[in-house]
Amino acid sequence: MQSQLGLWWSAPNHSTEVLFGLFIMFTSAKLMAEIFERLRQPAVVGEILAGILIGPSVFKLVSPTEITTFLAELGVIFLLFTVGLETRPSDLFRVGKTATVVAVLGVIVPFLLGYGLVELTGSRLMGSHTRTESIFIGAAMVATSVGITARVLGDMGLINAQTSRVILGAAVIDDVLGLLILAIVSGLAKGTINYAELATTAGLAIGFTIFLMVVGSRLVNRLAPRVEQLRVRQSYYAFALILCLGIADAAAYIGVAAIIGAFLAGVMLAERAHQTKLVHQSEALMEFLVPFFLVNIGMQLRLDAFLNAGVLIMAVLVTLLAVIGKLVGCGAGAITLGWRRATQVGLGMVPRGEVGIVVAQIGLGLGTISPAMYGVVLFMAVVTTLLAPPLLRLSFRGEAIPYHEGPYRGQTVEIQ
Repeated sequence: MQSQLGLWWSAPNHSTEVLFGLFIMFTSAKLMAEIFERLRQPAVVGEILAGILIGPSVFKLVSPTEITTFLAELGVIFLLFTVGLETRPSDLFRVGKTATVVAVLGVIVPFLLGYGLVELTGSRLMGSHTRTESIFIGAAMVATSVGITARVLGDMGLINAQTSRVILGAAVIDDVLGLLILAIVSGLAKGTINYAELATTAGLAIGFTIFLMVVGSRLVNRLAPRVEQLRVRQSYYAFALILCLGIADAAAYIGVAAIIGAFLAGVMLAERAHQTKLVHQSEALMEFLVPFFLVNIGMQLRLDAFLNAGVLIMAVLVTLLAVIGKLVGCGAGAITLGWRRATQVGLGMVPRGEVGIVVAQIGLGLGTISPAMYGVVLFMAVVTTLLAPPLLRLSFRGEAIPYHEGPYRGQTVEIQ
């Protein structure tokens, strides 16, 4: 990354090429978002499709690079940070039991479906497969990209809804469980599993999350008045950005996803977020960076990998079971909320997005999955990310959303 950034500043031609790529990505994302909004479809679907169109599969205008990937990572970090600002710790604790059941079942059911499918049909459709490859596909189906769901719920004004809190709480637990499963599967691929290391990772992840939500939020609230008295312009906003990046980095260091760290940083600041205009300030930065995250997902898909009929059939089957696994598993975990809420939770956990892509890249790097199976997981990650937003929006149709701020405060609007 450092060498590429160095080239950016030292070579005018390279600088022009990078800027042109970013221009194409951002502009195409916003154009497609506008089209899909006019069609009354989620804007995120248009932005991901923009990535497919401008990427290597169709018009070949832009290809994924370290710079675009870095901007995409920043985008999802600030997206989850902004979502966290709307989520108080008490909101998550209130749905803690339900979120835990949702997360556990949302891991078990997709894993068994993925593993079973490859074991039963892998040799017939793909030519050959190994037991470890079946396990890795199961692990890839466990992943959840809460960033996509958070974006959709935010666009509909539903971040404070009970369903959203369950999804966000389950996503934090899901990340810890997914981390442990990935560590176990990677260990199997290498031939050894370090149980002490697994236990340490689990303990650090759980302790880190609880500490930030219980102690961290109280500490931030005590520091806030002093931070606001600093002479630096926008001092509280600067403090919030430092907290976001610092905790995201700390989360990544101990093995938890950086986006979960960013979300927890937002949760710590949630009590005073609206009083300090922090939400509106962070939204401006998020609106610039998030399109790169969504377009980058679309650019990852290579359509030429599915010219083989067996690979295409496997990709469709894996995607179908990936949707069913989360819908059934997570939905069953939230059934106490009623059928409609359970369905919304299940659909909210369906997108695999960048998390599924990362799992596929790890499997390919370890030599655990074949290039063809890598394409299957990539297909599943992108298609579930495209399917979930319109289905989620449909599941909320007809519900009335109350406005909590602005000139329409106290009024409600019905979701179309």
